[in-house]
Amino acid sequence: MEFSGLQKLAMVDYPGKLAATVFTGGCNLRCPFCHNAVLVLHPDQAEHLSEADILDFLSRRRGLLDGVVLSGGEPLLHDGAADFLRRVRDLGFAVKLDTNGCFPDRLEALLRDGLLDYVAMDIKNSPEKYPQTVGVPNFNLSPVQKSIALLRDAGVEYEFRTTVVRQLHTADDILAIGRWLEGAPRYYLQNFVDSGALIVQGFTGFTAEELHGFQALAQPFFGEVRLRGVE
Repeated sequence: MEFSGLQKLAMVDYPGKLAATVFTGGCNLRCPFCHNAVLVLHPDQAEHLSEADILDFLSRRRGLLDGVVLSGGEPLLHDGAADFLRRVRDLGFAVKLDTNGCFPDRLEALLRDGLLDYVAMDIKNSPEKYPQTVGVPNFNLSPVQKSIALLRDAGVEYEFRTTVVRQLHTADDILAIGRWLEGAPRYYLQNFVDSGALIVQGFTGFTAEELHGFQALAQPFFGEVRLRGVE
């Protein structure tokens, strides 16, 4: 299993824990606003680290770091994700997975084997606007629906999160997402930020006032709704 980067990041990547984030290359989606275009479109051009490199880095930081975040791209695209996380677990680290929810069978296996402590699942948009938002015509939403159901019953901490983009998301979409995911314990709205490395150019985020308005719309459907990317 090849990795495209490792960096020590702030606790926001793993709520309440200081974690190292590991990125995997490749993704099954083509979200036009994706800020990791190189990882998605040209993973061979990204910096590569071997699994041995990652595990050595982590073993030397036991007692300093609390956890590991496996992100991407889409980590569950890779056959070796479970074996890697098992080795991370053996080093004593908590594990957080970032996923788009398109591989429910692999997610279910990780949950069943006790390899995950926290899952952050991207909800790209309201169900009706998923194909447009993920850049895949005729996108099949069923795997995403199954992953949502798995997390509701998994017994691990999880969050749903949506990166909101002015050109793709409206107040009606936020309400539709709320009705879809109603009862989930936590939902994050992340403001879009142009990294300069997008799949498609021309996208913008929202003002702080607009984001707080979205938060108020979503709040009745969730245990808590929080904002990211708002100063």
